[in-house]
Amino acid sequence: MSATTAGGTTTELVPGVHIPRIGLGTWPLVGEDAAAAVSQAIANGYRHLDTAENYGNEEAVGEGIRRSGIDRGHLFLTTKFNTRWHGRTGVRQAFAEATRRLGTDYLDLFLVHWPNPAQGRFVEACEGLQQLMDEGCIRSWGVSNFKPCHLQQVQDAGLRVPLNQVQVDPEHGQPAQLAYHAGQGMVTAAYSPLGRNGHFLSNPAITGPALDLGKTPAQIVLRWHVQHGRVAIPKSADHRRQRENLDVFSFALTQPQLEAIDALETGAPPRLDSDTYFH
Repeated sequence: MSATTAGGTTTELVPGVHIPRIGLGTWPLVGEDAAAAVSQAIANGYRHLDTAENYGNEEAVGEGIRRSGIDRGHLFLTTKFNTRWHGRTGVRQAFAEATRRLGTDYLDLFLVHWPNPAQGRFVEACEGLQQLMDEGCIRSWGVSNFKPCHLQQVQDAGLRVPLNQVQVDPEHGQPAQLAYHAGQGMVTAAYSPLGRNGHFLSNPAITGPALDLGKTPAQIVLRWHVQHGRVAIPKSADHRRQRENLDVFSFALTQPQLEAIDALETGAPPRLDSDTYFH
């Protein structure tokens, strides 16, 4: 993996559409907790919000946006639809339901949440997304949890996939997956970018730069994602951590520091296998 420059708070997905490199993950927040976290995050400076049909919180995310008083045009809103909507016409229904729940008339990014290859309709779902984008209903589209073999099927249908959202952290670096993305000019969005248990946050490869730079271990890991050109979507409802998670553009890691964090890779696969898991 190659490091990007220290600057650049957004990445271009498709011509004229830029996604903020740090977004607010909202799973598993629901109800008032989700609405309050979203409103607070917007006040703290977040402009990229990530949700999904299966999170059961799209209504609450929409409420948090309304509560914040921000103009919708100043936000980048991502959501994902379930496998029940796979197919060209189903995607259109998924879009109508998602925008109704969120209280918006368009989406900045709409994702196929899981490929469900046994069902065999994820390529049609991507075709439906491209049609929605061509019509101006969504500004960009992408997929989530797609392996290279799934992505290749979409590309074989003549579609360019702008973004794939996958599990990436220092111990689950998925180098082959990310190399495929890079080779196709595809943006990687990392969910669970700080891991699920946080054990690696105490590793000297992370605590050393944190001490040297006066930053938290979480900030070091998020900066590692950013310098490798990824979008990262950490979840936090805590006011202080929200602000810290956004504050990763005022410093840079050295190449040796990046490589030391890269070396924490264990070779472990993602927590869920997208050949068999879906919803």
